[in-house]
This record gives sequence, C-alpha cells and structure tokens, in this order.
Amino acid sequence: QVHLVESGGGSVQAGGSLRLSCAATVSKFTSTNYFMGWFRQAPGKKREGVAHIGRDGTTSNYADSVKGRFTISKDSASNTLYLQLNNLKPEDTGVYYCAAGFAYRSRDRLYDDSYDYWGQGTQVTVSS
Repeated sequence: QVHLVESGGGSVQAGGSLRLSCAATVSKFTSTNYFMGWFRQAPGKKREGVAHIGRDGTTSNYADSVKGRFTISKDSASNTLYLQLNNLKPEDTGVYYCAAGFAYRSRDRLYDDSYDYWGQGTQVTVSS
C-alpha cells in the first residue's frame, strides 16, 4: 500500500504561483519502485493528467497545457513529490491529485489507469 497526502493548494490570482506537495507513506513489504504523477479535475470536467515523473526521477512528462509553467520533482529521501505551479491561469483551477503506480499500462505516461494509488486531492483556485 502507498498512502498519499497532498498539501499546498490555495487561492491565487492569475500569474501567481503555488507549490503542491504530496507525502507518500509506503507500507511494510511494499516496493518503493513506483512512478508518480499529478492529475487535476475541474468542476464538471473529466480528470486530466498534468505531469509524470519516472521511478528514478530523471524523466518527466507534461500535459501540453502546462508545459513551461509547471515543474514536477521529487525528494526520494523524504518520499515527497512536488509540483511547482507558475504563471497560473484561471483554467488551472481544480482539485489536484497525486498518484503512484508500479506498471505502465500505456505509452501515455499520463494514462490514469496506470496509477494504483491516489491522494485525496488539494484545491487550487485561480482568479482572473
């Protein structure tokens, strides 16, 4: 089992920044060899992938809508995943979830069925 808890959400004006964190707790006998991602869901919309980071933290992928503005990173020593959100836009508003997975089920690294464990989400609201 991998337990994920997000934090760092809030309300900002367009152009502002936020840093989201996701603390991971791994149960005994559970592998730590997982990849992670951030997803978001706006009201009335389908959940979408935002960013992915590989198992060793050296590879990352982003949705086109956030490239150049968001940065995913992780601190393996503390089992914490981060998402730096810069130049925020109103369309970035939504609940942001972190997720962890052990086996890719698609070449699309933001395919949500590849992720086995999900956090409870943190709200990001961007006003114009």
